[in-house]
Amino acid sequence: MVQSLWNASLAAEVEAGLGELVYRSNIIGADRRVCNWGGGNTSSKTIVKDFRGRDVEVMFVKGSGSDLASMKAGNFTGLRMEDIRPLFERAEMSDEDMVAYLVNCMIDSKHPRASIETLLHAFLPFKHVDHTHPDAIISLCCADNGKAVAKEIFGDRFVWVPYVRPGFTLSKMIAEGVLANPKAELVLMEKHGLVTWGETSEECYAKTIQIISEAEAYIEARVDEAKLFGGVKHEALAADVRRSIAAQVMPTIRGAVSDEKKMILTFDDESDVLQFVGGHNSGVVSQVGAACPDHLVHTKVVPLFVDWTPSADDVEGLKAKLKESIAAYKEQYKAYFERNKHEGDVMFEAAPRVILIPGVGMINTGKSWANSKVSGALYHRAIAVIRGATALGEFVSLSENESYNVEYWPLELYKLSLAPAETEFSRKVAFITGGAGGIGSETARRLVSEGAHVVLADLNLEGAEKVAAEINEKYGENRAIAVKMDVTSEEQVAAAYADTALAYGGVDIIVNNAGLATSSPFDETSLKEWNLNMNVLGTGYFLVAREAFKQMKTQGIGGNMVFIGSKNSVYAGKNASAYSSVKALEAHLARCIAAEGGEFGIRVNTVLPDAILQGSAIWNGSWRNERAAAYGIEPDQLEEYYRKRTTLLVNIYPRDIAEGIAFFASSKSEKTTGCMLTIDGGVPAAFTR
Repeated sequence: MVQSLWNASLAAEVEAGLGELVYRSNIIGADRRVCNWGGGNTSSKTIVKDFRGRDVEVMFVKGSGSDLASMKAGNFTGLRMEDIRPLFERAEMSDEDMVAYLVNCMIDSKHPRASIETLLHAFLPFKHVDHTHPDAIISLCCADNGKAVAKEIFGDRFVWVPYVRPGFTLSKMIAEGVLANPKAELVLMEKHGLVTWGETSEECYAKTIQIISEAEAYIEARVDEAKLFGGVKHEALAADVRRSIAAQVMPTIRGAVSDEKKMILTFDDESDVLQFVGGHNSGVVSQVGAACPDHLVHTKVVPLFVDWTPSADDVEGLKAKLKESIAAYKEQYKAYFERNKHEGDVMFEAAPRVILIPGVGMINTGKSWANSKVSGALYHRAIAVIRGATALGEFVSLSENESYNVEYWPLELYKLSLAPAETEFSRKVAFITGGAGGIGSETARRLVSEGAHVVLADLNLEGAEKVAAEINEKYGENRAIAVKMDVTSEEQVAAAYADTALAYGGVDIIVNNAGLATSSPFDETSLKEWNLNMNVLGTGYFLVAREAFKQMKTQGIGGNMVFIGSKNSVYAGKNASAYSSVKALEAHLARCIAAEGGEFGIRVNTVLPDAILQGSAIWNGSWRNERAAAYGIEPDQLEEYYRKRTTLLVNIYPRDIAEGIAFFASSKSEKTTGCMLTIDGGVPAAFTR
């Protein structure tokens, strides 16, 4: 049940007027059962001084493209009420004219464009107005008998407005309905949501919570858990089995949904999802339509419900079913687009955003992890609405054409245009071994700066987690994750890729970078030292690349591998036979994989650095002393020694190697594979021949 989050002491500390509106909006958005992500809008009418020092009545309303939970004062738009009120006398007004008109009402041109539903707030004669999408209220508004049930709950205190797409007409209908009913305390918008109001911000919020609570209590008294969604058809598989199946099928899904552009996937097996996907009626009721117009842009009209009987022994059967079902879904979506399109419409990707699998859970798709999570969050709300609506009667939704006109509505598409432009590594997942070290961490930062999601694999989990935390603090939640992995362990490497699939759906780029180095005269090189180098730098690179190759082939959308070799890959380093030999092995292994990977669009290239001392665990250990001894110098003289032996008289840093890796992983080298790039300042002995 929803609870009031109003805190009198916190509310007293905020600035009167706009500050109160920000506070109210944030606590409304904090509970997604009250208002879903990106949806709803709030307003407050107050008096401000204009640029000439005159008192002017202004309405502050949520700006387009923001989210109530996180918005600040700068996300609201101020509009002069004296300019807006005359619009109420008009008989009609197009969306285009309304948007153009409201721009001229703004008190500050730097404010964001006003919400689509600005006039809904302006036409109501109340100081504070909330428009929300509460689960309980939409359940009522999406039940076939919703108006009759509302009469039982609210008596004559409500105004029922039939479904009309937001804009001038709906705003005027709402205001006229409220003005015609002196007892009105709320507006119920069919298949859409709730409008409430108050003379103070606190009173407005309290009314919102009160109305939702009344609807919730009525619905919950009629919910029969045993009969929800037609009763249980499929029990959920055990948690570890669900996660194992999801990890195995997500690369298949990712390949199937990534047509012209790749998609990032997320997995969700929360209890409400498992209950829904296991219901007898869920396969049918999930196809009725969207639970709220605001969901459409992120969830599409309907999810893909996979007709599969849960079994831990039928993963291959599920993969085949997913490929077949996703292909069919895309054809159906294309047909839907063709039936409803307007001149100039450009079709979104046809693949599903929400995939429901009995016994396993929900898999969501999006252009980023964050977008994928939004699709999932909104479908949680859809499940809650279907739950409530079917407890009251039959779940109903918008018609196909109404749905299309919301999904491809220019005013909704404008919100999407506010998102940052995509960059080189947007929609791509990079798996970096040695992610806690100098080259690995710098590469992660470099790829994330252009849109990538990264997995930092390292034996030093604490170090990898620290790098991931720094990246997420700067670039947003879950742009990076850390996994503990020993590259010499076949089981740990496979587990790390399974974690990657669960986190993002698959992998596009791997950076084979984990390493070590030892130095000994050849006749003093022990078998233990030889095997250590071979295991970490040879077998480790092999295992990491092989598992990536498998996942990339399964996805069927190509991929990139970048091996971090060494000057010693092409030059026989003194007192380093084990290290130099295995570094040569790495370079040739990369060429071998490149030869096999071409037909699958998998490119493999090698970067050959030299003497990267900064941030390196290798150079902070015995290797520094051993190399200094080999050259007959002191350890603290190494950096200058290495600089002077380069043709360019420069030192090489982790960021220099990260640039080379980014080049090979990018579209700039899309026709290059099996190549070696030296980044060593020009050491003549290592010039490739």
